[in-house]
Amino acid sequence: MVQGCTSDAGKSVIVAGLCRVLARDGKRVAPFKPQNMALNSAVTADGGEIGRAQAVQAQACNVPAHTDFNPILLKPNTDIGAQVIVHGHAVGNMQAQSYHQYKQVALQAVLDSHRRLTTQYAHIVVEGAGSPAEINLRDRDIANMGFAEAVDCPVILVADIDRGGVFAHLVGTLSLLSATEQARVVGFVINRFRGDIALLQSGLDWLEQQTGKPVLGVVPYLHDFYLDAEDAICAQQPDAGATSKLNIVVPVLPRISNHTDFDALRLHPDVQCQFVSIHEPCPPTDLIIFPGSKNVISDLRALKQAGWQETLERHLRYGGRVLGICGGYQMLGQSVQDPLGIENSEPGETETGFGLLACETVLQPHKQLRQCQGQIQLGSLRAAITGYEIHCGTTTSDERTPVHLKDGRGDGSVSADNAVLGSYLHGLFDHAEAAHALLTWAGLRSENHLDLNAIREHQLDRLADCLIESLSPELWLALGVDINRHIPAQTTSRQARS
Repeated sequence: MVQGCTSDAGKSVIVAGLCRVLARDGKRVAPFKPQNMALNSAVTADGGEIGRAQAVQAQACNVPAHTDFNPILLKPNTDIGAQVIVHGHAVGNMQAQSYHQYKQVALQAVLDSHRRLTTQYAHIVVEGAGSPAEINLRDRDIANMGFAEAVDCPVILVADIDRGGVFAHLVGTLSLLSATEQARVVGFVINRFRGDIALLQSGLDWLEQQTGKPVLGVVPYLHDFYLDAEDAICAQQPDAGATSKLNIVVPVLPRISNHTDFDALRLHPDVQCQFVSIHEPCPPTDLIIFPGSKNVISDLRALKQAGWQETLERHLRYGGRVLGICGGYQMLGQSVQDPLGIENSEPGETETGFGLLACETVLQPHKQLRQCQGQIQLGSLRAAITGYEIHCGTTTSDERTPVHLKDGRGDGSVSADNAVLGSYLHGLFDHAEAAHALLTWAGLRSENHLDLNAIREHQLDRLADCLIESLSPELWLALGVDINRHIPAQTTSRQARS
């Protein structure tokens, strides 16, 4: 199990890299995260919903994503509440105190999933959540040491040196654990190091003497590294600048979900795609994309209060294009109705949409979860398309349907003037052919195609190579990996030290 001293210490990335090394070594390996709190999610092969990071880790293992890889997913829809998803399906909305009482039930779901995985896989690489030293969350913990103790799992503790204070993070975290939990920690990994490792050596020696635990590796900072984000938004775009031929703006909604939909755009050499606060003026742009939302009515109100109705109308008058994905699609219609209070709103609430598409949405209790294939048609533009649906709404439309799915259903709406487009499909830009058609519709004239999946595969292999060189031979030996089959004859300074 990989646990971190903080959120975003690199747990998801380290797990993905370990999974890819084990898979390349021929091991039958699966990822596992007992409890995840994230608004980036994916649809699994068995028709459920898990955290996006676990879907990427499944790809690292070369296995289809499954709900057992992330049995508990929490999707925040207010500051003190979240939708609780168990084994891929929502069981309801819970406030923090209610969920704390529910954890005994949740733990059983976690253990059931783990038990099933142990019968199918020789190796399970587990990711913790947040930090194991969050004292207020120790009671009934199922995400970190509570799980590790329940299944007798050894733990690697990861800290991010790029944040600063790495020795305080590691020593402080270890000191706040119980005696049995401290004994469970088999060593430390220091992540995202840049500089001369010789200057770090005295600190590594002190850390091992102070704690009695080995440093299992120092992982270098990987420049221009990309993997789907678990939850946090990265504001910086690789290679963005004056050379872009198409400008895209994505408003950051208070409850934005699945912002990984825009990774392909942010990596495209001819596109500048920037996330913009809804409270900032919208910069000049060719395309505005409204993303998914975990609380559509609340986010729609926030957008209108921030003046985005006027922003959209002005943008369209000047010839711009508008795209809405999932919750963003619902917002572009005439109204969003929540008769049952699905989104923690009052039952019967209705909010007027932006009115840019002739469609209406009614939120329903049953979440629709599907992997989709089909074709998109925008005027003379046609392309194969893949994606996935994660939504509670049913939308009826009087507009033309742009997406035709293989199961016979139509998806989305496009305005009569071809300037406004809505779709329920996440991952619209992940397929190179569909991305090219959509960007051409938005005004881009370019022959560049970007294959996001190929980039992801390259980065997973790059990460695996990095971990093989950075982590100690003793760790690989414990995992049954013969590193001599994976790395050149020369060793890194860290391996020589080990």
